[in-house]
Amino acid sequence: MPDVLVLYYSRHGAVREMARWVAHGVERVAGMSARVRTVPKVSAVCEAVEPDVPAAGAPYCELADLEECAGVALGSPTRFGNMAAPMKYFWDGTAELWLRGALAGKPAAVFSSTSSLHGGQETTLVSMMLPLLHHGMVIVGLPYTEAALFQTASGGGPYGASHVAGVASDRPVDETEKQLCIVLGRRLAEVAKKLAA
Repeated sequence: MPDVLVLYYSRHGAVREMARWVAHGVERVAGMSARVRTVPKVSAVCEAVEPDVPAAGAPYCELADLEECAGVALGSPTRFGNMAAPMKYFWDGTAELWLRGALAGKPAAVFSSTSSLHGGQETTLVSMMLPLLHHGMVIVGLPYTEAALFQTASGGGPYGASHVAGVASDRPVDETEKQLCIVLGRRLAEVAKKLAA
């Protein structure tokens, strides 16, 4: 069964929850499954290292996960309108795959969470697309044929699913945001299945 890699970094849990909903969307497509992975934190202390296996949650992503997958859903919180450093650091280490064109032609989608309504969701989504495009991946967005895009008062747009977590990062993912995550995962899995065939 082809896997769609749902790769995320989450600091306060919102992106982790979004990843779960994206994975649900992937698994709604017959013959497709979700492989959920995360990336470790980046420390400013040279001696600090994360354990090889996280204490809780999804396992850390390895290059083999990217190479083996039929598509990638990439999620990160917003950091000043950009993806978080741990996710950027991970992608900076994928040159080996780039040299071989290992991801070229695979579909990819993006999702994000931020504290405020106009806190850089769209620029973060676009920033996550950049390494994917350099790898030759095919970007899958959310079209306006999706009614939930017209209903959302918080997260979501044509670039991908998004969420507004609030200043204290305590606002749960609402029903419309969940629906857009599911739709994004489903669309990505449908495209991955077609391309794999």
